Amino acid sequence: MASPCIDICRYDHETGFCFGCGMLKPEKKRWKKDKEERPAIRAALPQRLHTLSAAGHATGEAAAKKRKKA
Repeated sequence: MASPCIDICRYDHETGFCFGCGMLKPEKKRWKKDKEERPAIRAALPQRLHTLSAAGHATGEAAAKKRKKA
């Protein structure tokens, strides 16, 4: 199973969810080591991204565009 990470790796301070993929930092570490947890982690991500989006945050690829403006 491919990682849902899209290399945004910025986190919401309230929830801890990544704006890019929805994973928590500990889940990103476990993803690499524990293949049996992957389906449960992946199943939680759509709701997390929806929660971030509903709170007015850019998510997924759109979060990359909000990263840095020079």
